[in-house]
Amino acid sequence: MPARLTRRAFGRAAAAATAASATRVLGAGNRVRLGFVGVGNRGRQLQQAFAKHDDCQAVAFCDVWQPYLDRAKKDNDGRGDSYGDFRRMYERKDLDAVVVATPDHWHAIQTVDACDRGLDVYVEKPLSIVVAEGRRMVEAARRNRRIVQVGLHRRSSRLYADLARMVQGGGIGKVTVARAYRLSNMFPDGIGKATDGPPPDGLNWDLWLGPRPMQPWRDTMCPYKFRWWHLYSSQMANWGVHYLDAIRWMTGETAPASVSAHGGRFAVDDDRTIPDTLETVFQFASGRLAIFGQYEASGVKALASGEIELRGTQGAVYVDHKGYEVVPERGGQFQDRAPRMEAKTVKASDGDLTVQHARDFLDCARSRRRPNADVEDGHRSTTLALLANIALETGLRLEWDARTETTNHAEANRLLSYEYRKPWVLK
Repeated sequence: MPARLTRRAFGRAAAAATAASATRVLGAGNRVRLGFVGVGNRGRQLQQAFAKHDDCQAVAFCDVWQPYLDRAKKDNDGRGDSYGDFRRMYERKDLDAVVVATPDHWHAIQTVDACDRGLDVYVEKPLSIVVAEGRRMVEAARRNRRIVQVGLHRRSSRLYADLARMVQGGGIGKVTVARAYRLSNMFPDGIGKATDGPPPDGLNWDLWLGPRPMQPWRDTMCPYKFRWWHLYSSQMANWGVHYLDAIRWMTGETAPASVSAHGGRFAVDDDRTIPDTLETVFQFASGRLAIFGQYEASGVKALASGEIELRGTQGAVYVDHKGYEVVPERGGQFQDRAPRMEAKTVKASDGDLTVQHARDFLDCARSRRRPNADVEDGHRSTTLALLANIALETGLRLEWDARTETTNHAEANRLLSYEYRKPWVLK
């Protein structure tokens, strides 16, 4: 796999060449010594992805749920130390980097703390739970000259890199609309309903909640179903950030000019605090729309094929991890009806994108170049998803100032950050 996938990556590499080298010496055999924070569903997948590379070594695991810790160590052939508190793990002197795959409300604190301790970070998407945290994470990475890779693994795809060059080069004309959807018919029971109760043995519930308010445990929230609770995550951020990041990349956009959102709990009767139906529209100053729909009461496919649609004046593209298809446009009303370009189908030559993304992170830990999914890109793309949630909560069409990272409404601006539960702070 090429070390750099885009022209922008070449620029990043040149800028990074002047940065200081890692403050810690790599382990025996030049292996990157990793600590894993959060080893549940996605954390385990990342542990397996990094294990594919011989030049890294998992030396420590951290989780607030003891069964996950036991499983992580077993998966590592019984090797590595276990921790119930990430702060104790960060005190180790033999770590080079950490892999953060905790619930979204923990990403900022754990990433900033790691950067301040001289550790590189692979942090899962979405980057943060509120917009202000994301900017602080970028600042922490820069002031400490740390590598921070965000788990937007399409950024390490050769297929998507080639498509980005083609689309930004005008290959399908002016793209005016891009669309993607999260489809899963969870009607009627969704995540289910449960009553409050004591947390199970082996779960540090207070530490799981962290900076969020204290509340009783229930099994429709933790360990995994937090994705449907707005205090800890959202499906807009969980899924939307993947597709919105790819759309930003394909079209060369940085940030939207405005966003509006519509939806609610229309059909699914469960404990969730997020919508089962959501449609969000982002408008860009360059003259295009990006549309993301979260449909959890309807699972019939919404696109002709693929997972993302790009509609250009000369043709449309449908892309997923398997490849992409170009469908030629024909002139419409008052226009020449001849095809405006040739049809084309391109198959992907990529392997497992998570494994490739881990490879890029390990390479960057040595070279000190910016990774394919640098923290700034992760922040910009996560911001789109978080703005969608704010637009839905306030019922407002929001104008977004990407320079100041504020909206045109005070009510919405209050939701760009939140007050942490003591004693947690973001340094």
